[in-house]
Amino acid sequence: VQLQASGGGLVQAGGSLRLSCKASGFISGDYAIGWFRQAPGKEREWVSSMSSSDGATYYGNSVKGRFSMSRDNAENTVYLQMNSLKPEDTAVYSCGVAPGFYAAIKVEDYKYWGQGTLVTVSS
Repeated sequence: VQLQASGGGLVQAGGSLRLSCKASGFISGDYAIGWFRQAPGKEREWVSSMSSSDGATYYGNSVKGRFSMSRDNAENTVYLQMNSLKPEDTAVYSCGVAPGFYAAIKVEDYKYWGQGTLVTVSS
């Protein structure tokens, strides 16, 4: 399984960005696909997850109400729409897949990772 994240960039506070995570390869059974972020000098933080079985989504408290995940099954792509961005959202965002999980929020549950994409929010 390979994951390709894209869509990062520089945006002003209050602006929006949409990240994409395109998956290739076969995953048997159900899995969770999630977004994490890591700011300089900080630990990786869970942002959101989606269940492959029913598309249910879950969000961390710091992004709830501002970020939303969606998917395009035909394109094997999930998206992270980020609205009302704040400077504290600045980080490298990565997508991952946790095979066998309905929803996963722990880094250690994720087996496959894409490279990160940098999001910078200026004040």
